[in-house]
Amino acid sequence: MSRYLRQVGLFPHGEADQKRLLDAHVLVVGAGGLGATVLPALVGAGCGRITVVDHDRVDESNLHRQTLFRMEDIGRLKVSCVAERLEGLNPDCRIIPVARRLEPASARCLLPGISVVVDAADSVAVTYMLSDLCLEAGIPLVSASVLGQSGYVGGFCGGAPGYRAVFPDIPAGFPTCSEAGVLGPAVAALGAIQAQMTLSILLEMQPSSLGQIISLDLEHWRSSSFRFDGAPAPEEEGPFILGLEEITEADRVFDLRSRDEKGPASVEWAVRGPIERPEMLDVEAGRTVFICASGLRAWRAAKRFSGQSGAVAFIATTGR
Repeated sequence: MSRYLRQVGLFPHGEADQKRLLDAHVLVVGAGGLGATVLPALVGAGCGRITVVDHDRVDESNLHRQTLFRMEDIGRLKVSCVAERLEGLNPDCRIIPVARRLEPASARCLLPGISVVVDAADSVAVTYMLSDLCLEAGIPLVSASVLGQSGYVGGFCGGAPGYRAVFPDIPAGFPTCSEAGVLGPAVAALGAIQAQMTLSILLEMQPSSLGQIISLDLEHWRSSSFRFDGAPAPEEEGPFILGLEEITEADRVFDLRSRDEKGPASVEWAVRGPIERPEMLDVEAGRTVFICASGLRAWRAAKRFSGQSGAVAFIATTGR
């Protein structure tokens, strides 16, 4: 236990709590900027098993904030690089890399036996999907988001309200990292708080980080926090998150990406291109599915379409 000497003294039950960490299994979704801080922190603290899910490959534009990667890693799978980098950090920890896009069906298969889910992904669709699944399974979820020089971390589900209770809808002007930019130290700061929340949940420290949101604005040097323990579930359900593999030929599918927009193919029979007024689409029996890269455009289209009487909309994401 000499490895953990400096932290065991801070735990409520000392070495018994360290044993709890060694027995824990954490699912980390996303091996990018947040993951670059979250993963070494959890490994160093002695979390026994960490499953890391990410389908993406290292790009040169990642390197200013995704500090687990090197120039020679460009083009390689992120989870493979992460497993190699963390392998020698702590022999007590086992890293399980999963190089695939997280879909609802695959997420359900990964959740049994998981102690805490860490949402370090760059996809709003993934965040809502993980919250819905964790709320159903009773598993704590620690989710973070960062844009520019600010962001937040929150502890959801596992006895606390889910993500939709606090964020029932996406703000109209919500940008992506590629649109707004992001500064590396801000990502690392939010990732450190995310790791701290995860350890607090695993050790059942009080006050609980479940039901707590911490916001950090490093442009104006401000921080704030609030609790949402009693937040009610939203009155309106949806949009519902759907995996690409769950789409069938009976579904009406609209891929909102422009024809020259880069990215993986989605569905052969999808209507491709932006739709200015989704609410004007005819309501028919069956499901209507909207697709985009991050989930933002699909979410907004689904919300507008769902305003029609009897309409039910689903969104799916192809990933970046």
